[in-house]
Amino acid sequence: MPQGIQQQERGTSVVDLIGNTPLLRLRRFEQLCPGVELYAKAEWQNPGGSVKDRPAASMIAAGIARGALTAEKTLLDATSGNTGIAYAMIGAASGYRVKLCMPTNATPERKTILQAYGAELVYTDPMDGSDGAILRARRLYAESPDEYFYPDQYNNDANWRAHYDGTGKEIIEQTDGRVTHFVAGLGTSGTFMGVGRRLREFAEERGRPVTLVSVQPDSPLHGLEGLKHMETAIVPGIYDEELADADLRIGTEQAYQAVRRLATDEGLLVGPSSGAALAAAVTVAQQQREGVVVTIFCDGGEKYLTQRFWDE
Repeated sequence: MPQGIQQQERGTSVVDLIGNTPLLRLRRFEQLCPGVELYAKAEWQNPGGSVKDRPAASMIAAGIARGALTAEKTLLDATSGNTGIAYAMIGAASGYRVKLCMPTNATPERKTILQAYGAELVYTDPMDGSDGAILRARRLYAESPDEYFYPDQYNNDANWRAHYDGTGKEIIEQTDGRVTHFVAGLGTSGTFMGVGRRLREFAEERGRPVTLVSVQPDSPLHGLEGLKHMETAIVPGIYDEELADADLRIGTEQAYQAVRRLATDEGLLVGPSSGAALAAAVTVAQQQREGVVVTIFCDGGEKYLTQRFWDE
């Protein structure tokens, strides 16, 4: 648990439950890539239901440590949903007010969860995507900087450091250091940056390479919530395009198909960004004769049950 977040005197806080998620082996999909082991981190096992619990806790703890987040201030940020849920959950548990800017077309399930945690929501034009939410949050903060703590997840080093210190370390331990390829989607890019840097250092220490593969939607107009098409979006300040050894583009329908197959073939109910990650990981694995490919399943499918792609 990140230091600095208020804890209960006895027992376990919800924040203590963040991290140490299982690494699942995808044996059915390994049939598509003989000789290669294929794994995914089950990040929906975090208490807020996604990988975003990790950076949210890290950014809040960093804000408290430097005195930027106090009881008098409201936490403000832009979100497509998952980081907002993490902020709202931790805010509710720790006594901080939370205000979030997000596109109106966020799934109904995400809106309901945020409202349940007591977050104040500021909706933005769905045609502007996550960039519209970012711009609205920036304006609100510029208008009243003393009123808000603005972690700015897209430009906060505590975002990627949560994965450097946590997710990356866990992957090394859970594969007994055998990981050969890491595949992850780009949103804020924090997961890829943090895990990638940790694995790159590990590879240099052991003298054997780990290939880092980033994943993006193949079009500016896509249905992969949480992922960015970097060429046409506001590029996060924490993103370094030089880190990836390769960058794969995945189509929305390709990701949806993978999500449906994960449910029927592996018993795993996950979101569309996880489908994109799987499609990319299988593509990478099929190019190898042997190896250990690890990817990230960012969130569960429960937040997308009203989406039409389940019936297709």
